[in-house]
Amino acid sequence: MKYKKHIFICTNQRSPDARICCGEEHGMKLVKEFKRIIKDKGLNIDMRAQRAGCFDLCEKGPSVVVYPEGVFYSKVEIEDVNEIVEKHLENDEVVQRLIMDYKSN
Repeated sequence: MKYKKHIFICTNQRSPDARICCGEEHGMKLVKEFKRIIKDKGLNIDMRAQRAGCFDLCEKGPSVVVYPEGVFYSKVEIEDVNEIVEKHLENDEVVQRLIMDYKSN
C-alpha cells in the first residue's frame, strides 16, 4: 500500500439552485489545512490528503473520509483538522464526536 492513511475531503460544488453541497462551505480550506499539518509534522511520506468529489452525503457535511479504515467524519470544521491528524492519523484513535451518523439527516 502506498500510503498508511489516505484522507479524502469533499470539495464538490453545485449550482445555487441545486441540492446543498457539503464541499462548498469550506472544502478547499479543509484540504489545505490537512495538507499543511501533515507536511508540518513530516507525515507527508506516509499520508496523503486530497480533494474528492461528492460522497452523496451532502447534508452531513463537510465530509471527510479516512482510509484504509473507511471512517467517515461529518460537520468537519477547520478547528477539527488538528485533532483528526493527532488522534486518528498519528495514533489510530477515531474522533468519536465527529463520526458520521448514517441513520439521521
